Amino acid sequence: MATPTVRFAPSPTGRIHIGNARTALLNALYARKVGGRFILRFDDTDLERSRQEYVEAIAIDLRWLGVEPDITVRQSERFALYDEAAARLKAQGRLYPCYETAEELDRRRKRQQARNLPPVYDRAALELTAEDRARLEAEGRRAHWRFKLDMVPVIWIDLIRGECRIDCASLSDPVLIREDGTYLYTLPSVADDLDLGVTHIIRGEDHVTNTAVQIQLFEALGGEAPVFGHHNLLTTASGEGLSKRSGALSIGGLREAGIESLAVAALAVLTGSSDSVHPVTSLDELAAIFDFTHISRNPARFDPAEVETLSARTIHGLPFEDVAERLAALGIAGEKAEPFWLAVRGNLERLADAEVWWGIVEGPIEPASEDPAFLSQALDLLPPEPWDAGIWSTWTSLIKAATGRKGKALFHPLRLALTGRETGPELAALLPLIGRAKAADRLAGQDA
Repeated sequence: MATPTVRFAPSPTGRIHIGNARTALLNALYARKVGGRFILRFDDTDLERSRQEYVEAIAIDLRWLGVEPDITVRQSERFALYDEAAARLKAQGRLYPCYETAEELDRRRKRQQARNLPPVYDRAALELTAEDRARLEAEGRRAHWRFKLDMVPVIWIDLIRGECRIDCASLSDPVLIREDGTYLYTLPSVADDLDLGVTHIIRGEDHVTNTAVQIQLFEALGGEAPVFGHHNLLTTASGEGLSKRSGALSIGGLREAGIESLAVAALAVLTGSSDSVHPVTSLDELAAIFDFTHISRNPARFDPAEVETLSARTIHGLPFEDVAERLAALGIAGEKAEPFWLAVRGNLERLADAEVWWGIVEGPIEPASEDPAFLSQALDLLPPEPWDAGIWSTWTSLIKAATGRKGKALFHPLRLALTGRETGPELAALLPLIGRAKAADRLAGQDA
């Protein structure tokens, strides 16, 4: 039995956005779930618009999302495979030359529409003799090549949409090779899928209408069509489509804004499904949740404000071992690092904000004294070290008994003196990290 194999096939003509990431993640999570292979295929046959910088940016974006391909290929390096496939189709009579100009084809379509006929190609080129073709080429015309469809219904069971049916009699024979000899998307894609052993094609529903043509092309090239799954598309909060060229909601932009990759992954996968959008701590957890049957048929709206909220919620649940390296890069390391993380994570919106609180714990901070007389009393009651997790409760109970203060009148001056901030993480967790010496200096209104 063939190893389940999926692919993500971006064109490197721009940075990928959250909608592209949805397709990549659905493929990668499926492979992860069933023990399959994930192929990254760069569809870079458009040599004028494809850019190496985008190849590198897409690889970086996927790696940030936790998506690591088992195989990476570039179509620009595989033209021999496509040439061989085209030659086989020509030998079968399934790929035939056409000489109409774009203007001539447009006039034909308009005539057909005026007669209430479907604007499909009339296959006039099939009637050309060898002499006709020679004459047209002598006039300077260059052929484009169309795939001759079998005019029959094509039916497939879609992983997401269920039974799908497209009558190929309603379609034009698709152009596979342009006049300049370059390939359109369809033939290289099918040739690659056959050569690389792709078993499942999971992609956006905007490709549904291509599927019948591709199934016939798989069969014409002697292969078996993969299983197809067409997921709903992500739109902006206002319902507009996403575009690589606009840069809207690009993965690189979200990363640079400090959004957590797991939040982006959870939103990309769970938005527009019957599963509620919620934080996850790993892609394995997300893979266990994800199910094709849970994906809605309706478009899914992606709200950037929601990713901000989910990113913060994701941070609040991340264990120390998952962030230790990132914290170390911020200078947060040593024996204090883990208790520090557990103390502050619930108050962070961005992981980088931890650096601010590390500075507050380690000092020095600007003195912030409110009610010096009260703080002097609190300093006199500050217990000696060693301190444990209960020191805050012990100390504030002593202060309360001595001064009669409670609530904000008790806690606010202490927080302001100890951290220089009006709000923040629980002082019960912070105080042992600050330590007695720095706490005493701060209560006394000194830099510490």
